[in-house]
Amino acid sequence: LPNLFTTASLFTGFLAMVLAVQGRIEGAALAVLFSALMDGLDGKVARLTNTASEFGIQYDSLADLVAFGVAPSFLCWIWALNGYGKLGIGVAFLYVACTALRLARFNVNVNVVSKKFFVGLPCPAAGCALAMFVLFSSYLPGWLEARVAFLALVVTFVMALLMVSRVRYFAFKEYGFLRAHAFSYMVVALLIFVLILSQPVVFGFAFGTIYILSGPVYTFIILPRRNRLGSLAQN
Repeated sequence: LPNLFTTASLFTGFLAMVLAVQGRIEGAALAVLFSALMDGLDGKVARLTNTASEFGIQYDSLADLVAFGVAPSFLCWIWALNGYGKLGIGVAFLYVACTALRLARFNVNVNVVSKKFFVGLPCPAAGCALAMFVLFSSYLPGWLEARVAFLALVVTFVMALLMVSRVRYFAFKEYGFLRAHAFSYMVVALLIFVLILSQPVVFGFAFGTIYILSGPVYTFIILPRRNRLGSLAQN
């Protein structure tokens, strides 16, 4: 059963590339987002049905490479990066290569990394970031319309680097805090749901941006400060 969800994620990643070739850019971006939904469900279903397996883990990684590596990169190249010639091809390939490296590092370290944090931006989040940028581009002010291709180049490059970085991102895998504040969490979740429902593209892009920025903020600002305070307390 979990592998069916993984296959759905793989198929919609492939479908995103087909739609991009046909010029249906928004449909391709939505297909990448749907892939992320299926990718999130396969792990949940595996745990609920107690059907997790090594085969499923490897299959999921291969599907992720297509759905969140090749598909978003190809979409961005068709949409904007092709105007940069070899540079556009290079940045698009860099994103695919960094996705593969990110997945390989995760698979090797799966038993030693913290459950609280991902090391590097998860590739589904990176793929969704590219897809959301494509959808959000129509909301950009007029003076930025001529620079959309350059912004796409920069965003693709930054997402690639964040995936292979040592930046820590909250993994949402430990639910002790949520259980201790269940009612507050439910209210916040409802508010977020209402906001996204009212303006899916705007608030989806906003929340995605907040999550992407949270990694560098935590890694380079909050964590060093916490370590300094801990050292002072020990002294």
